[in-house]
Amino acid sequence: MKKSFGNNAVLCELDERGVATLTLNRPEVNNAYNGDMLRGVHEAMDQLATEPGLRIVVMQGQGKHFQAGADLTWIASVGKTEPTANEQASRLTAEAVRRLNELPIPTIAIVKGACIGGGTGIISACDIVIASEHAMFGISEARWGLVAGIIFPQLVQAIGTRNLRRYALTCEKFGANTAKAIGLVHEVCPDDKLQEVSHTIIDAILMNGPQAVSTSKARILQVAEALLGDELFEVLVKEHAQVRQSAEAAEGTASFKEKRQPRWYLPRS
Repeated sequence: MKKSFGNNAVLCELDERGVATLTLNRPEVNNAYNGDMLRGVHEAMDQLATEPGLRIVVMQGQGKHFQAGADLTWIASVGKTEPTANEQASRLTAEAVRRLNELPIPTIAIVKGACIGGGTGIISACDIVIASEHAMFGISEARWGLVAGIIFPQLVQAIGTRNLRRYALTCEKFGANTAKAIGLVHEVCPDDKLQEVSHTIIDAILMNGPQAVSTSKARILQVAEALLGDELFEVLVKEHAQVRQSAEAAEGTASFKEKRQPRWYLPRS
């Protein structure tokens, strides 16, 4: 018998095998994250932590896209709040990705459509990523005068320093095959094969000893030095919050809202 819980921005369903599916549910804005979505992710993980039979968590997006980064309207409004509330928003974001990365059970992301900014942080924190051949990716924060530092630890582990230096600095979009080539994605398949491929991987995991899988994941993160320390975590949270309140971020988010180039951009004459 299936269990369902979560808030409206994040739906969570747990089946009789112990497979939980978290669905990001703001399709009207391409699943861009805001405070409601972040709280929904935390609430779902809190609830799942009480489920003794949990074996796998699957992440997906409702509608045409997986997750199109931050809701820049929400970002702009948060940037105008007092420093404590602004920092709390960054902490909520950073902790969601950190918790997902360190979940003691396997995690799978199923990606279709856009996976931008924070979306790349989510999938880099997952153990296995399956993408539609038409999926598009980008680490786009700097385009809006923001810094994606809170997801850099997971992205470095996924795609390496060299690739992160390119894509976080250019903010260019790249397709599913490039994402696979640099290590962000494991499997690329046609849109109509996403569920079939995910079911094959889920079955492979369910065949294995639950405790052995959990211990293996913990040891992999440990030997790879992929666990984010508290000191660096605090530095990244504070920087993320401070940059959001900068004049550059205000101009970047305004340029998005007004559908124009930012004032710092000088085209080649």
